[in-house]
Amino acid sequence: MAGPSDDDKREMLRQVRRIQVRTDRMVTDVMAGGYTSVFRGAGIEFDEVREFTEGDDLRSIDWNVTARTGRPHVKKFMEERELSVLLLLDVSPSSDFGTQPATPGKGIGGLERARSVRETAALVCGCFALAAARNNDKAGMITFTDRIERYVPCKKGRRHVLRIIREAWAQERKGTGTDIAQAIDHAGRIQRRRAVVFVVSDFLAPVPDRQLRLIARRHDVIAVRIRDPHSEELPKAGLLHLRDPETGATVVVDTQSARVRRALAERVRQDRQALDESCRRAGVDLLDVPTRGSVADPIVRFFRMRERRGGRG
Repeated sequence: MAGPSDDDKREMLRQVRRIQVRTDRMVTDVMAGGYTSVFRGAGIEFDEVREFTEGDDLRSIDWNVTARTGRPHVKKFMEERELSVLLLLDVSPSSDFGTQPATPGKGIGGLERARSVRETAALVCGCFALAAARNNDKAGMITFTDRIERYVPCKKGRRHVLRIIREAWAQERKGTGTDIAQAIDHAGRIQRRRAVVFVVSDFLAPVPDRQLRLIARRHDVIAVRIRDPHSEELPKAGLLHLRDPETGATVVVDTQSARVRRALAERVRQDRQALDESCRRAGVDLLDVPTRGSVADPIVRFFRMRERRGGRG
């Protein structure tokens, strides 16, 4: 497959810069929405086991090691002074979807420009990564399709945030499908220390119940569901030729048919309910971000909800 042309690269750079400017503006609201208090729930982390010395708390004795060595040992913990934010971003072909027409707003010529699922996801990831950078925390990213596309290790700094935005928006993918379970498994293997893990996807693929439960035992996991309104509701436009961007399968749909529209609405309802229930069972919070309107507003509302609830619990 041929690489992007010079014009394509220049356009990608313009898009990345524009997303960076918009996320800069949003993060002020996000930080005011309680980022620090919401994601400071872990407190301490296990460090090592050492021999007991006078003055140690008897409650910290590691009885297994003590029995094995014949000498009393205690568990040593350290305070977690920094946070790692890991973004799992779905960049599969379905993320290219975007049909919402421009609406009156603050965009060029008084119109709010339409966003694709992928651009909305890039804004969300940029917002989280920049919020982490402003709080002197680390941020990293895994992009995935039906394979792991790219891994950006967790680091600090605004320059690193720009790389994350660039990877989120402008990366060339090799995969053609979606495998969320594989991405979560991969994140669990490479992110050993406790982190905040955002799984950002349209969640059109099957929900990985088991993987969600496993990763949520070790990390604070938030599922971010991004959907375009027209992926959930058919317009009355007569016969439409529809193509699945991931399988290539095509179908002709009569959008005038009330039965067809009801069937789609029921499928959407079932899919949303399946993810809702999977997240609930796994103890994973769910954040909905639409492709239309403000990205910052639902994030701020979500942070404030968690702050009122007292972090994760």
